[in-house]
Amino acid sequence: MAVILTFLGKGGTGRTTMAIATAKGLAAQGKRVLLATSDSGPGPSLLLGTPLTTTPTPVETNLKAVQFQCAALLESSWEQLKTLEAQYLRTPFFKNVYGQELGVLPGMDSALALNALREYDHSGDYDAIVYDGNNSQETLRMLGMPEILSWYIRRFRQVFLDSDLGKALSPFVQPIASTVLSVDISGDTFAGPTKEMSNVLEQGKSAVSDPNRVSAYLVTTEDEVARATASYLWGSAQQVGLTVGGILLNQSQQTSYLADSFAPLTVTAIPEAASNWETLIKALPDFSQATSAPRSISIDVARRHVTLFLPGFDKKQIKLTQYGPELTIEAGDQRRNILLPPSLTGQPVTGAKFQNGYLIVSL
Repeated sequence: MAVILTFLGKGGTGRTTMAIATAKGLAAQGKRVLLATSDSGPGPSLLLGTPLTTTPTPVETNLKAVQFQCAALLESSWEQLKTLEAQYLRTPFFKNVYGQELGVLPGMDSALALNALREYDHSGDYDAIVYDGNNSQETLRMLGMPEILSWYIRRFRQVFLDSDLGKALSPFVQPIASTVLSVDISGDTFAGPTKEMSNVLEQGKSAVSDPNRVSAYLVTTEDEVARATASYLWGSAQQVGLTVGGILLNQSQQTSYLADSFAPLTVTAIPEAASNWETLIKALPDFSQATSAPRSISIDVARRHVTLFLPGFDKKQIKLTQYGPELTIEAGDQRRNILLPPSLTGQPVTGAKFQNGYLIVSL
């Protein structure tokens, strides 16, 4: 499995430059590196000095780069879907629709990019994957997809099974399914079709929440708006379970004035070096330091406490609700549903306090 790194920050702070320098630096260490960019324009090719395509292209020793172009990713994913359809259905019908004619709908790009990252990760061809997204909020939503989708499956599956409609249809689903499907789904009607997807989503959730597997670094400049955006993204990343390992202060040599605002993260000054890759690479931090960064959530069953790390927000920007068996935290234009251990599931909230960037919920 590869280590996946990405960079978050306001547009124009140098995220792409940091991604390229990081990829080059890791490759120079002897690691097999893939630089994946969602920018389908000419920029990445010009910066790398190599024309990029939708398949990994060698850039230099140990380094390949690929452009994620939605149309090509959709075509490839459609062929995979048709293969699955042929595996499960007696009479496949998607075979009459071709990937080359499919248009890209809004929102597809994030899902397609995440699936592409998953496939490159599972290929075993790379030790590190550096992902350069077009937009930091989109990158966070992309990395949060496994957790959000697993919640939708878990919540709505149970709601449907408990409903009168679900109970009325249940006796008929298996006979009908046996007629059209080429596989046996005896037992829980919905367990079979969702098992494989649930496994994929669980693997995704596990990877995103593990700093040994996936981590992000903030990129900012001395600009006030850029610093505020970095702080906001730091907190927003916690809402998808993503570890932020540090902050890169681009085009600057002073870091002391940021130390308090972003503690306990290490602030690394990146000098203004245009495209002098060697200078930039030497200035980069040790990216393994992400393993010592604060984790987004911890649950103390004995004390009946759920502690969430939410830096960059104040108390008024955080909303805690409990409508179902889980806790829902809203902050940074993200909602996070927390699945509690069995001993705490369904227990009402008895108190909550926000202190030093941590929300502590008592049950």
